[in-house]
Amino acid sequence: MPEGRAKLSRGVSATSLRERLTSLSSTPLKPVAASLQANIEFVPSKVPTKRRIQTLAVFTWSSTMFICCALFLYLCSFPPLWPVLAAYMFWVLAIDKSPVAGGRSSQWFRGMRFWRYFSEYYPASFIKEQDLPADRPYVFGYHPHGIIGMGALATFATDVTGFSKAFPGIKPHLLTLETNFRTPFYRDILMWMGVCSVSKESCHNILGQGGGSAITIVVGGAAESLSAHPGTADLTLRKRLGFIKVAIREGANLVPVFSFGENDIYRQMPNQKGTTVFALQKKFQNVFGFTLPLFHGRGLLNYNLGLLPYRRRIVSVIGRPIHVNRSANPSMEEITRVQKLYIQELERIWNKYKDEFAKARLREMMIIE
Repeated sequence: MPEGRAKLSRGVSATSLRERLTSLSSTPLKPVAASLQANIEFVPSKVPTKRRIQTLAVFTWSSTMFICCALFLYLCSFPPLWPVLAAYMFWVLAIDKSPVAGGRSSQWFRGMRFWRYFSEYYPASFIKEQDLPADRPYVFGYHPHGIIGMGALATFATDVTGFSKAFPGIKPHLLTLETNFRTPFYRDILMWMGVCSVSKESCHNILGQGGGSAITIVVGGAAESLSAHPGTADLTLRKRLGFIKVAIREGANLVPVFSFGENDIYRQMPNQKGTTVFALQKKFQNVFGFTLPLFHGRGLLNYNLGLLPYRRRIVSVIGRPIHVNRSANPSMEEITRVQKLYIQELERIWNKYKDEFAKARLREMMIIE
């Protein structure tokens, strides 16, 4: 490039840059704090103490796994404790079979005031449609999964909503992934709540205890959590036959449970089938065995940004039991017959209560898989 043309180009560039800088300096920049305040709805200073305690209870439970991990790592920083911690982990990983043998449920722990504040936050409650005699075992099928299943926790893993009074003699065990019982201290809290592993061995051991023993399975699992959007009830159920096989083999009556409001306590990124987000989530699920919904809720000090659930009413309707005939090797015809009755009962619950507890629904309940 000739020298004169190069100087001209540099001169034009310098002039343009000065003009842009001048324009920026003359335009007032909106402070970041003001922008955040305009978009985030902060909690007012005057909030009833009880509501603050309820929020703190939900925050504490939502953080329990991380608190337990942090506590274990902190204790590991003290060399004198290493033998004790090593013995504890050996007991957890190699000796203790409680997660598949009925756990170590504590009625005192399940009825703590802490759980009352936790359930009153939403608030969470249940409706009993029929008595359940304690002369036989039961398999409760919980729908929908939601993001985390807070309604299932409040109803079946605590006693503050009145389950033991409504169903005397029934001993519920909410089931979860076995990997949760490898987290130090957190596993013990789960077992005090009556939570056990969802493995076949665990189901057999609990239901084999006889009359009154019961398990609660969140049937849709990780796949259904990806469909948990407010105003919807998209269930992953059509191909879920394992819990029906368990019920038939153990001679346990099946009890459908539909939880209105479970999908409304969080909001999730748009992840319809065919989107990149959905594809990545399914790939993550295939590799790790669980999924990673991209969700958000409220914060501890604001109403619309954070990972705490929103205050939305959760009402779990415990439906009518479906009697099954015990069979060690049920035929596919029998499994399909029971599944049809189960789906009919779920649909009956939805149609009976949807206008009361799902007024803001975007569409009707759907079985998508």
